[in-house]
Amino acid sequence: MEDQINQLIIKGNDSGSVKISDEVVKIIAGMAAMEIQGVSGMTGGIAGGLAEKLGRKNLSRGVKAEVGEQEATIDIFVIVEYGAPIKDVACQIQTKVKNAVESMTGLRVLEVNVNVQGVSFGTENKDEDGRIK
Repeated sequence: MEDQINQLIIKGNDSGSVKISDEVVKIIAGMAAMEIQGVSGMTGGIAGGLAEKLGRKNLSRGVKAEVGEQEATIDIFVIVEYGAPIKDVACQIQTKVKNAVESMTGLRVLEVNVNVQGVSFGTENKDEDGRIK
């Protein structure tokens, strides 16, 4: 069942426990990636196709996260602005996403895999959400 929501359950004290869904980890990672200069947008990955470029409203769709009890592995699918140094942008994404997820969730991030799915040549064909028209 694809709609099943995975959750990380953190054992709390006598007050109860804390549950963090995979979707929360994906949103944190997506927001961190979009803060990097040179990232034009995020895509749905290979399955989502290059034509479906996503804006800020659905950041988790360009992110795949596998969350365990204490660690996570994250795959991010991005579109880079033309002229931006792809290697530098990818390294900045890895650092920013790792730091954001670790500081906000307490998980140890084992890997941040950056998948550059395309290059953006400007904003003339985008709507207000950053999607290609």
